[in-house]
Amino acid sequence: MGIALITGASEGIGKELATLFAAAGHDVVLVARDQANLYAVAQSLKKNHGIQAHVIVQDLGQPHAAETVYRTCQTNGWIIDYLVNNAGFGLLGPFTTTNLSVETDMITVNVTALTQLTKLFVPHMVASRSGRILQVASLASFMPGPLMSVYYATKAYVLSFSEALQQELRGTGVTVTALCPGPTDTKFKHRAKMNNPPHVDKSALDVRRVAQAGFNGMMKGQTVVIPGLAYRFFVFACRFLPRSWVARIVHFNQKQRL
Repeated sequence: MGIALITGASEGIGKELATLFAAAGHDVVLVARDQANLYAVAQSLKKNHGIQAHVIVQDLGQPHAAETVYRTCQTNGWIIDYLVNNAGFGLLGPFTTTNLSVETDMITVNVTALTQLTKLFVPHMVASRSGRILQVASLASFMPGPLMSVYYATKAYVLSFSEALQQELRGTGVTVTALCPGPTDTKFKHRAKMNNPPHVDKSALDVRRVAQAGFNGMMKGQTVVIPGLAYRFFVFACRFLPRSWVARIVHFNQKQRL
């Protein structure tokens, strides 16, 4: 069994993915900035699944964070066979009034750290002709996002990067999967300062279901995974609508969350 490195592993989709890897018998390296929650998850996985759960407390919004994670793995001899770039966050509000510092940190976590970690870990995977990478994108990857313009743009990057890298790596034994869930029942909305109207709460995906879909897709080497038939249909339908119409639809929905 190989070792899986999961970022944003202290809660939400990352925590559920870590549980799935542990249940399958894989040791894990858990990365997040929340030390207390991270160690609690690690202890639970060790106790319930009998695997090794290593912890790296690291804020991926900090400079050189990806290099620190990589060096820690190298120093400890943890050879990463599965890389899960799950860490990320959003921010709701008009671009003219949102906090630039928060959005800069968002780009660092959602885009820069994800790219750097992939860059650092993928060469060994290619050399060993074996490896799986899961990049957690979003339904937002497929459309412009008024009132969350920076977040949507970061997720568009993740999807484009993942699809391109999957093609580059064909024949190497390494695959790249982009997980693109719609609204999911996690704490994401709280950090993003979103108020969910009742219809959004009712349609939110179960976090375990999302994680399972991503895990299964990763293991199969799928390029893109969109959990939920309704969301897959929505993405398909968006291909036939003018981008300006899609932007208006998203804008209308996001206004209800302010």
